[in-house]
Amino acid sequence: MSTLTKQTLSHLDWLEAEAIHILREVAGQCANPALLFSGGKDSICLLRLAEKAFRPGRFPFPLLHIDTGHNYPEVTEFRDKRAAELGERLIVRSVEDSMARGTVVLKHAGESRNKHQSVTLLEAIEEFGFDACIGGARRDEEKARAKERIMSFRDEFGQWDPKNQRPELWNLYNARSHKGENIRAFPISNWTELDVWQYIAREQLELPSIYFAHVRPVVRRNGLLQPVTPITPAQPDDRVEDVQVRFRTVGDITCTAPVESDADTVDKILLETATTTITERGATRMDDQTSEASMEQRKKEGYF
Repeated sequence: MSTLTKQTLSHLDWLEAEAIHILREVAGQCANPALLFSGGKDSICLLRLAEKAFRPGRFPFPLLHIDTGHNYPEVTEFRDKRAAELGERLIVRSVEDSMARGTVVLKHAGESRNKHQSVTLLEAIEEFGFDACIGGARRDEEKARAKERIMSFRDEFGQWDPKNQRPELWNLYNARSHKGENIRAFPISNWTELDVWQYIAREQLELPSIYFAHVRPVVRRNGLLQPVTPITPAQPDDRVEDVQVRFRTVGDITCTAPVESDADTVDKILLETATTTITERGATRMDDQTSEASMEQRKKEGYF
């Protein structure tokens, strides 16, 4: 008589299995999905999950990035390199293209383009006929994220209504939509920032260099560190400091701040993440400091 050995799964195993199931549900229910890939840590985890879900075959969707034109070059270079290594199709659409068409108009030259990604994303969805976009959003990022379902429904105008979402019981997901409507799918919605870093450590995933501690010129502004770059130059009254920093999240240069840190390895970042009392976005996003730029309002307008 054989003895069955019960395999003990870690919490990462459970999270991974759930995410793979969601990816396969999107592929099975949707006719033309895309996976949003920026080169950031969350979307890097999504790529590994997609590999586990669909390899040795090709992904059943292209990779899509909405580029503000003001992204950190270390990240966009990594994005291109990783897509090429996987041999997957990468589609890049830029906010600058929307500006040229007149569908995005900045209030002033220095305005952050981050929130205007919504327009470019909706234009890309219409251009390619995508019926689902798979994103790396997590519920612990921001309170508006926690209101979303795994399969987040968007109407024919690309808008999100938190009161018009479908029930998700017993891991049963409904990704069906009518022509013109769209689903935003979030396979790692139940993950935390610490889970992401633990998964990166376990899978030994490569990352853009700016996630690790390095010295960078910054100015202190509103309690945050603003990098000094050609896009965000120091003002005459600014005091420029060379500070050892790392990025917890990456995005548009005009609104993504690093944090002071000496964590130059994944193990050190894990320890730092486990002990921090400040949320990822609260510590790093300059555009989340005002109610006008709230995440919920952006999502209602079509944001990721």
